[in-house]
Amino acid sequence: MRVKFTIPHNLVIVFSIVIFAAILTWIIPGGKYERETVSVNGVERSVIVNGSFQYVDSQPQTWQIFSAFYKGFINMSHIIVFVLMIGGAFWIMNDTKAIDVGIFSFLGFTRNMERYKPVRFLGVNNIIITLIMILFSFFGAIFGMSEETIAFAVIFVPLSISMGYDSLVGVALCYFAAHIGFAGAILNPFTVGIAQGLASVPMFTGIEYRIVAWIIITIAGIAAVLWYAARIKRDPKKSPMYEADSWWREKGSSHIEEIRYYTPLSAWITALLTGIVLILFAVKYPVTTMKVGLSEISAPLLPVFAGLFFITSIITLRKSIHFFVLNILAFTMIYLVTGVLGFDWYIMEIAALFLAMGVVTGFASARKPGEITKLFVEGVKDIVSASLVVGFAGGIIAILTDGQIIDTVLHSLSGALS
Repeated sequence: MRVKFTIPHNLVIVFSIVIFAAILTWIIPGGKYERETVSVNGVERSVIVNGSFQYVDSQPQTWQIFSAFYKGFINMSHIIVFVLMIGGAFWIMNDTKAIDVGIFSFLGFTRNMERYKPVRFLGVNNIIITLIMILFSFFGAIFGMSEETIAFAVIFVPLSISMGYDSLVGVALCYFAAHIGFAGAILNPFTVGIAQGLASVPMFTGIEYRIVAWIIITIAGIAAVLWYAARIKRDPKKSPMYEADSWWREKGSSHIEEIRYYTPLSAWITALLTGIVLILFAVKYPVTTMKVGLSEISAPLLPVFAGLFFITSIITLRKSIHFFVLNILAFTMIYLVTGVLGFDWYIMEIAALFLAMGVVTGFASARKPGEITKLFVEGVKDIVSASLVVGFAGGIIAILTDGQIIDTVLHSLSGALS
């Protein structure tokens, strides 16, 4: 009798890794580096003191595998809250069916592009995958985009499945691509910026080498995703996410015909009030200084964005509430990039931005406060499993830290690479 192998639950996999990490604390000797707090580019960082490694009494972990999860949730709380808020906000947006309409319209546009011979030769889907990955890889290389891609995955996963691929391709379009760029690190302030600041070398020197490295690894990453995507396109059952993606495949585009296109009065009122808020921000911050590496570019971005919001809102509202919601989503992404580069936004500000997006979307679609809250809670429930994985994964770091073997591993790696 042949037993069919099934992939264990995510939490089972993470828990197994925690147990394995606990076993390592009994094998690997404990070690510790001295650390000091330094200020680099106005940001305080805890860094290792060179040559300060020494072996210490290890702390083998046993029952701590259970308390490690508590510590993991505490240490990763900012990411967990970020994921929950994005899940709730996008659930409100999904209720309007705007993303469904947007995906259906986008697929229709791509089909029309196939009438051009060069596009048909290259494959319109291949072009789309390549361009999106180059964009996110560039974001990762320039300003270190990382956790921010969680918000984009909510959009690209259903789009990818609608194009005949799977959710892994959707995640690769933004998350994998951004981390390729993060590794290339042309002007990444979180890696190159800090390292060169600590080394007291001219900031972002050696950029020519990193550009070449970024191009090579980006091409390699895109090629790998295109190969995998083509393989799944030919036989969707080869995807390890085939069963998990079944809901999106069955959903298809047939439900689009049932959507009623309309624009409620609440959408016009919401657009006006949102526009006024954007104007107030534009008045307070008439000029935005965008920081990219050592370069700074100052421009009246917020006034321009406020004006564009009014224009695009009128155009989209005349078509349907769905296109206005997509307009809100587009400007959310615009303000996200502007906030990160111009105002040093991080997890808290980005989470607040998406929460505002969800609330504005809810009121625009004529939802009452109680209904918006209910939708938000449903979204949180839907994404809570992913949040649990983040917290449980934090337990791995907690076990290795409490067992005092992380520094030993780092010391061994540095010795092997030197």
